[in-house]
Amino acid sequence: MLSTILIVVLILVLIGALPTWGYSSSWGYGPGGIVGVLLVVVLVLALMGRI
Repeated sequence: MLSTILIVVLILVLIGALPTWGYSSSWGYGPGGIVGVLLVVVLVLALMGRI
């Protein structure tokens, strides 16, 4: 249950951090990449049953 909520929140943050939005266009791909890596780590941990 907790891992599903965490994955959904990380996906929403990843969408918000993409540089296609007006407020985040000057950020570049750094924040989106960091959140993407966090999402992959959480997905792997959830699939392994650690979360």
